[in-house]
Order: sequence, then C-alpha cells, then structure tokens
Amino acid sequence: MRFLFILFAILPIVEIALLVHVGGIIGGWNTIGLVILTAFIGAYFVKREGIATLQTAQAKMQRNELPGKEMVEGLMLVVAGILLVTPGIITDILGFMFALPGSRHAIASQLSKHMKLRVVTQAGGFNQQPGGAQYNPFENPFNQQQSGQPDSSDSGDVFEGEFSDKTKNDPDKRLK
Repeated sequence: MRFLFILFAILPIVEIALLVHVGGIIGGWNTIGLVILTAFIGAYFVKREGIATLQTAQAKMQRNELPGKEMVEGLMLVVAGILLVTPGIITDILGFMFALPGSRHAIASQLSKHMKLRVVTQAGGFNQQPGGAQYNPFENPFNQQQSGQPDSSDSGDVFEGEFSDKTKNDPDKRLK
C-alpha cells in the first residue's frame, strides 16, 4: 500500500518540481524538447528490445522450454514503455533502466528470485495448512465428515475415464 501511495501521490509532485527546476536551468522549451526526445528514444528502445525478447521466447517455446525469464522481461518492457511516455525525469530514468538490456537482465533476475522465494515460503510451503495438516488439492472439503473420511453420499461430481499416451512415438514428446 505504501508503494502505491508513493507511486501515485509523491512521485508526480517530485516530477513536477524537478521539471520546473530543470526548466529554470535550461529553459522551458528545452525541457519540453528533452521530454519529447526521451519519449521517442524510449519508444524505439522498447520496440527493439520487445521484438528481440519475443523472438527469444518463441525460440524457447520451439525447443519445448518455458520462457519464464522472457515473460518477466516482456512485462518489464511494458512498464518501461509506460514510464518513458510519461513526462518526467525520474520516470524516464526508471524507464530506460527497464528498457536497456544490461540493467533489465539484472533487474529481471533479481525480481524472479524474489518471486520464487515469496511463492515457496508463503505459509510454510505449498502443502501446509495452518493447523500443520497436509493439504490435498484433489480432496473435496465440502464432501467430508468430521473424521476426515469421504462421505458415503456421492454428489455425482466424480468422473472416471481412460486415456492413451500419444507421446511415445513423438520425438518432440508433444501431443498432436
């Protein structure tokens, strides 16, 4: 919540004050020209890096790999595009940090590491319930007695079926 407050309340005030200060030093028209120039240069970088990231993600998907890093970088490029077209010096600096490959890769790896830690360590892992009992995602909690055993009155929502594995003869191990 503090982050959103800073983003939407304090950052615009700081941006306006900084633009007025820079305008006093280099002139109003030069400041406007600088803001427009950074928007065009930023749009060029975001487009170029976005196409490269998309091509890398497509190549990974062709190799049956998950393009997780490319997805994070693509999201960062969207944020960079928004920041770069927003008038301001601080937003331009942040936008260029997200758009340029060197800093974007470093930020994406730190962000991915942080997200993995948050997902795995929330509530002691994936299979822990608050009482310490193991959580089974395939159990229906509404169809159990107090003892934890399934109720004998079936609600009719269980389906049985058969499947056949079609990937045995496929060299790419994909379903067709």
